[in-house]
Formats: sequence, C-alpha cells, structure tokens
Amino acid sequence: MTRKNDPFDIELTPELILRAYRAGIFPMSESADDPDIFWVSPQMRGVLPLDGFRASKSLRKSMRKSGFSVVVDHDFASVIEGCATAGSDRESTWINPTIRALYGELFAMGYCHTVEVYDGDSLVGGLYGLAIGGAFFGESMFHRRTDASKIALAHLVERLRAGGYVLLDTQFITDHLASLGAIEIPRAIYEIRLSGALELPGDFYALDRAR
Repeated sequence: MTRKNDPFDIELTPELILRAYRAGIFPMSESADDPDIFWVSPQMRGVLPLDGFRASKSLRKSMRKSGFSVVVDHDFASVIEGCATAGSDRESTWINPTIRALYGELFAMGYCHTVEVYDGDSLVGGLYGLAIGGAFFGESMFHRRTDASKIALAHLVERLRAGGYVLLDTQFITDHLASLGAIEIPRAIYEIRLSGALELPGDFYALDRAR
C-alpha cells in the first residue's frame, strides 16, 4: 500500500512515524530530491530471523581480521549521510531532507539507533533503524570498505539477541540481505509477528552491560 502526501494530510511528526511503524507501515520518498513522502506496507515483507543470520566464511574472517571497531549511537548525522549518498552499492537514494529531519528527531528521542563501523577514526560503514518494543525496523545501510555494512548488520543481530528482540524488519529483500539469511513473509504473518514483538521490552543496550 502506498499513499502520497497531499495538502490535506496530517502533518508528519515523529509521533506519527511511530504510530505508522506500530501499524506495519513505513514512510519513503521517490528520491532524495522529491519532497513528498508516501506510505508503504508491502504484500510481502522482508525480515531477518535473528536465529537465521548467515555469516559466510569470508565474512567471519573479515570480522576477525579487519581491525574495524563498532560503536552505536555515536554519529547519527554521518550515518544517515552515508546512507543517503549514492555510491558503488546504490545509484540513487530515497532519503530526502524530510526523512533526515524526522529520523534525527527520533534519534534524539531514543527510538532511532545507529550501528557504526570505523577504520581508525574514519566511518567506513553502518546502518540505522528504529527500535520499538521487541521489534527493530532496519532502514538503510552503507559501506565504504568491503564487508563494513555486513559487519554492522552482524553486530546489530548480536545486539538484538542480547536485548530480547524477536523481530528484525528489513522491509524489502535484496540479494545482499538474502545472502545473510533474510526472507520474505506475507503481510498478514508479519502483522501477527509485529503485534507480539511490540508487547516485549527490547533493550538496545543490554549487550553493553553484559560485556
């Protein structure tokens, strides 16, 4: 389901975004230059089962030997800039200024989180998404070094497992995500899983306290 904004729509706010996610709907834009937002609820929803993440032999080797460091919630602006920049992994982006502003507010409110991968002081990959209850809604990821986004996702899965999350929503499926274990499920099944996940008290920082 998609619906373009029009002058009579309710004003977009962080609270409205949260309500939409709880209902299984998320916002997108056609491009970074398009000021409009439309609402999406796919017939088939991408999810990554937290017990089904697949790290290839080469990825496991990269995680051990890359020398990268991983932190969370340190530099939202740089992460969303990376996700919103066209590069070798994408020709265009749907992240427009409205999306940047709204998710920046959600970051300040504690709902939006980042996973950031650094090579020394340089941000080389990462991702961002929303955490509500026991559900995490992945929004976008990027990389500037080989495997950096995969390492960010591997860390996110570990963090969600530690924090009692039960749903990692990827919205859609790409070959990249499918290679890591993501699958598609019908909207009706997704909504059932979402309803259960929202009742749980996910803790995004539990992994930090366990170390």
